[in-house]
Amino acid sequence: MTQSVQSAPKESAPKSRSRLSARRLVLLGTTILGLGAAAVVVQPAFTSQGTPALAQNLSMQAHKVQAPVGFADIVEKVKPAVMSVRVKVDEGPQSSSFNFNGDERQIPPGLREFFRRFGAPDGDMQGGGRPGKRHFAMGQGSGFFISADGYAVTNNHVVDKAESVQVTTDDGKIHNAKVIGTDPRTDLALIKVEGGNFPFVNLSSTAPRIGDWVIAVGNPFGLGGTVTAGIVSARGRDIGASAYDDFIQIDAPVNKGNSGGPTFDTEGNVIGVNTAIFSPSGGSVGIAFAIPADTVKTVIAQLKDHGSVTRGWIGVQIQPVTPEIADGLGLKSVNGALVAEPQANSPAVKAGIKAGDVITSVDGAQVKDARDLAKKIGMLAPNTTVKLGVFDKGSEKTVSVTLGELPNQQQARADIGNDNNGGADVGKLGLTLAPAGRVAGSGSGEGVVVTGVDPDGVAAEHGFKTGDVIVEVGGKTVSSPSDVRKVLADVRGDGKKTVLMRIKSEQGTKFVAVPLGRA
Repeated sequence: MTQSVQSAPKESAPKSRSRLSARRLVLLGTTILGLGAAAVVVQPAFTSQGTPALAQNLSMQAHKVQAPVGFADIVEKVKPAVMSVRVKVDEGPQSSSFNFNGDERQIPPGLREFFRRFGAPDGDMQGGGRPGKRHFAMGQGSGFFISADGYAVTNNHVVDKAESVQVTTDDGKIHNAKVIGTDPRTDLALIKVEGGNFPFVNLSSTAPRIGDWVIAVGNPFGLGGTVTAGIVSARGRDIGASAYDDFIQIDAPVNKGNSGGPTFDTEGNVIGVNTAIFSPSGGSVGIAFAIPADTVKTVIAQLKDHGSVTRGWIGVQIQPVTPEIADGLGLKSVNGALVAEPQANSPAVKAGIKAGDVITSVDGAQVKDARDLAKKIGMLAPNTTVKLGVFDKGSEKTVSVTLGELPNQQQARADIGNDNNGGADVGKLGLTLAPAGRVAGSGSGEGVVVTGVDPDGVAAEHGFKTGDVIVEVGGKTVSSPSDVRKVLADVRGDGKKTVLMRIKSEQGTKFVAVPLGRA
């Protein structure tokens, strides 16, 4: 029987302990999920004759789904496929290196999309500590074999920028390995270990259910071969790591060094790769996150074939649909992804998608929110043609879009100026506005520039800042403060409670729903 093993984010040397913020997500080394016996306790529900009928029925059901009493048999099968991963990372000149002993550090570009986490490179500096000299750090994590010829899975952040990679297998042997490919967006990496005839495990073909027992195996704090157990606490978690977040949450103890390690089900299949934990203290508090097996399969297959991952792309900047935005647009439900701005010459523009449209479905499948749209499109291959359901100014339509390839870097954000040239006050919004054409550095000159914000006004409450450019109000383009006043009056006259404003800022383009009751 084949075995499955996962690894979690790499662990820094035990002597360096990071002080993390009160609310922190930490990338792990190896996460171990456990299986155990299930017990169900219910209060008797008596019938009119005093018979605990309901309680008896639930007990019978619980007996049918009772899990194994112990996990030794499962662990004996899968543990040999799990490895400890040790890397040597070139951190460059001292000015860009990590500071140790709990001091703040400059996070490398490959890690910026994640919250601060365990598993970042750590250890002895070997560069002498003088400005301009390079120094190296040693980091530890976990991984697991997926084939007998040495292919293994770990986290991208475990092997990111690695000068060398060594793995220690469960039998204590040390092997050299090379990185085949990495995918920072999902934090996965494929490595190839020198040698052959390795024990390996399978990735699960079915998604776990909430409440299923799980076992995590990995290398926490350098203690290789550690096993922990727990249950699936939740699925589909978004922890702010990337647009493709869809984590399995588990309560098996996972710590620094568990990164890249596997989480197993009771049949010995890998259901996820341990990646991060939520921890106020830096240690396990029973909230860990694993990348689902279906995502791992898709990404690893591309890394093995091409060394990189390509994803579908429609080229829109999107944001969630809030109740206020739904009211402003006339949407009946708070679903879909609001297009804040389509990128120039993108597939979306070619298909006629405009700012203010709401994408509600992809090939008939409902889009729950902006993250759901990003995931659905990202899982498709470039050049695929999809049908998007679009809500456009009160009516539904379907458009066909041929996907492009997701660029490595998004198109540059709009250049927004911060000149405060004064301007005209607009009602009770608490904004002072001026035509963009009169304000230096306001980009293309379209719209009106916010030249002043009343800190006690409604606009300040909704995030408006000096230098923001208001491009549209209520779906109509504006070029002067008087345009803004007129649209506000028209929208208020239509009986609407909120108005949507499309604004450009240093962070990009987005829609803001402003309540009219105080405007």
